[in-house]
Amino acid sequence: MDINSLRFTRTHEWVSSEGKVGISDHAQKEITDIVFVELPSVGKELEKGSEAGTIESVKAAFPIYAPVSGTVAEVNQEVANNPAVVNESPYEKGWMYRLEIKDSTQLKDLLTHDQYQEFLKSEVVSH
Repeated sequence: MDINSLRFTRTHEWVSSEGKVGISDHAQKEITDIVFVELPSVGKELEKGSEAGTIESVKAAFPIYAPVSGTVAEVNQEVANNPAVVNESPYEKGWMYRLEIKDSTQLKDLLTHDQYQEFLKSEVVSH
């Protein structure tokens, strides 16, 4: 997957133009050992910014937000069965679910990979 084609949120989710959604490499490194992922149900309608699921590490649980509005078309069973795949391959095998994107213009509101990297630098400075 070409990382430069992905769009990122300030809450560390990414979405591909095909609607696959996952968390960024930065987020999986911060979360560390992922032990459980709760994925949304196929057919569920998600609004941009709404909670789509949960990701849990040995330390804490974190919400996963929908980067754009749409209907859940597919969930990644490999992630459901082996959550550690998110740590191993956040952009390839570790995607979580795929949306039928309702309004593709919402993708323009998200960050490019370069903008996301700049955002991470500013976030580190502000902590």
